[in-house]
Formats: sequence, structure tokens, C-alpha cells
Amino acid sequence: MKNAHFTEKMQTTFWPSSNRFPATRADALARLAEFEKTASRYSRDRNHVVPDHTNVSRLSPAIRHRLISEEEVAKRLLHRYAFSTVEKFLQEVYWRRYWKDWLALRPQVWTEYLKGLTALTPCEAALKLMAGEGEVAIMNDFARELIETGYLHNHARMWFAGYWIHTAKLPWQIGADFFYRHLLDADPASNTLSWRWVAGIQTPGKTYLARRSNIEKYLHPDLLKEAGLDQFESYERAIPKNTKRPPITAAPFENLNVTITADTGFWLHDEDLSTEPSCERVFLSEEPQASSAKQKWITSAFDDTQSRLNHLKVERSTIDDLVSWAKKSKVSQIIARRPEIGPINDKLPAIRSTLETAGIKLYLEMRPEDLALQSHATAGFFGFWKKIEPQIRALI
Repeated sequence: MKNAHFTEKMQTTFWPSSNRFPATRADALARLAEFEKTASRYSRDRNHVVPDHTNVSRLSPAIRHRLISEEEVAKRLLHRYAFSTVEKFLQEVYWRRYWKDWLALRPQVWTEYLKGLTALTPCEAALKLMAGEGEVAIMNDFARELIETGYLHNHARMWFAGYWIHTAKLPWQIGADFFYRHLLDADPASNTLSWRWVAGIQTPGKTYLARRSNIEKYLHPDLLKEAGLDQFESYERAIPKNTKRPPITAAPFENLNVTITADTGFWLHDEDLSTEPSCERVFLSEEPQASSAKQKWITSAFDDTQSRLNHLKVERSTIDDLVSWAKKSKVSQIIARRPEIGPINDKLPAIRSTLETAGIKLYLEMRPEDLALQSHATAGFFGFWKKIEPQIRALI
């Protein structure tokens, strides 16, 4: 009966299936062309949560995994519109880049999050809410939508996180992990830092509270459910214990000049799937995902990437097989896009050590456009945006 109830719930909401989020480069470019026609209305409509999420681009998974890049998106829209017309959308696109660079300069924030998460065990209330069986109907719907499709509108993410932290009084780290395991577009920086922001840790003195008036204003009537909304009318915000601004502890990354030789291999991972490898031998590392929706999307994205690289010698496996591939392929050096702070980056010291023992060097590189942005993420986003705006405008 429980499964039947779940199916009924899914059928009576208006959520897009996961295939509405393009998982190939060609489909992402086609979706961008489609969104381009209505991009001028994004600033007006973006906060509204509507059936099928037709008022937003639905490109975030493709951008997060770099099936298409931020620069490609900006170029396409600025070719058609004045900068001021699409500035709000471009800001949303570059928020993700900002979070990545901010965290790269402060890697201890990620380490502290993992340490906190490891020390926690989900309580019954957290387990029920993550299963879509909590006390507030609309929050249950959001949890089910996340699990089924791997997506939530940004406003719904904020409401859910605000409810989780300030109403249900649950640890933000467990909520962040729930989102990370299921969101198609989740990356360690934007996900972790957004949850910190809602909790009042990221920007000291500022928290996000989910309010009934806001939910009723922006959630489409066909999606709105009244049960439990009274909990958003009056409550006390959770006060974080530590709101000290984390210091910068890492220097900006620098590319090295690497000479491509006949025994050079390229390691391609899921943080940059539109990269065109600069050598013939390629290792494509695909990691298993925690949710079925995310696994389906990632598999499709990797299938597409492998197909686009069919003119090269490609081996596809998990990151654990990188070293054995390198030995088998008789490469003396490997080039890869620098993994951002997160799970892949966490494995780098061990990988690098094993490669060095085998006499194989690992060189990491960043896209030139990313290098030009990274040093500006020293403070808040709008200071970052002001500094990078000339670079974005130059794309016109």
C-alpha cells in the first residue's frame, strides 16, 4: 500500500521527469536555444514554482557537469539580448562558479562539513522527512520530487532547507547530504554553501526562513497544499553556534605548461564532460550514484561523452581503476581538469602517490576562463560579479 500511495502522489503533482533535463551535449545546446526565446522573462518569472518548471532553463545539471559551459550559455544569450536584459539569469549561472572558487580558497570548510556529517546519525524525524512522510504536505511533495526526478526549483530548495533547519530543528549537514545524493546538479560547493547560508553560517547574521506568505505567493495553486502550513507562521530561527568568517587558506590555482608526448594520457571525470582531450588515450571515470534518477542521468551523460570521443582510445571505469589503466596503457603522464573541492579532489593525494610510485606524473589544469575568475571570490558574490562583469560583457 505504501508504494501505491507513493505512485498516486507522484501522479497528482506536476513534476517534470528526469529526461526533461538534457543529459547529452546536443540536447543541452538544443535546450539552450529553446530557452533563449524566453530568457528575457526570466528575471520576472524565476521565483515562481510552476508545473513542469517551464519558467526556468532546466540547464543546471548540464552546466554543473560541463556538458555546456557558463561561457557558452552567456555567449548565446548576449548574442540576442542586451546585457541588462539577461543579467539576472547570467548572475544565477555564475553563482555556481563563484561558490566553487570561494570554496577552493577555503577548503577547510568542506573538510569541516564532512567531519560534522560523519558524527551525525539521522533521527526518526529526519528519516521521515527525507522519505516524504513528514508533518507538512508540501515538504513531503518536495522530498518525493527530489527523489523521483533529481531536481527541485531553487525556491523550493530554500523553503525545504529553511523548514529543515529552523522549524524541524534538524542538523543542516544531514539535509545538505540528502540534497547532494539526489540533485542532478549538486556540486559540493553550491550545495554545501547554500545550506550554510540558510542556516546563518555562511553569511553571519543572515538566515533564510521559509514563510507561509512567501510559499503561497510563489507556489502554483495546483501544487499548493495547506496541510501543515501553519508551522510557517510563527517560529524561532535556529541560532548557529559558530559564525566566524572562514579565512582564505589556499592560494589561487596556476596552470603548468605541460608538453604533450606520445605517452600522455587524459583523465576525464564528471566535472567537465565537454572537454576535448588533447591526447589519444583517455580514461573516463564514472562513479556510482546514490539515487536512481541521478544514476540514470549520469549514465546518459557518460554515454554521450564516450560517443563523442569514439575517435580516441577510451576506457571507461571508476576512478579506482585510473592507476591500473595508466600502467596498462604505458603512459608516463596524465592530464586532467582540476577537480573542484569535493569527493574526487579528496581522492587525489592517494591517487597521485600511487601514480608517482609507478613513475607516472599527474598534471591538473583549469580552463583559461575559469582561471580568470578564481581570484575574485575573496568576499561576497556581488563584489565578485562586479569584478567579472567586464569579462562577461566582452563575450558579446
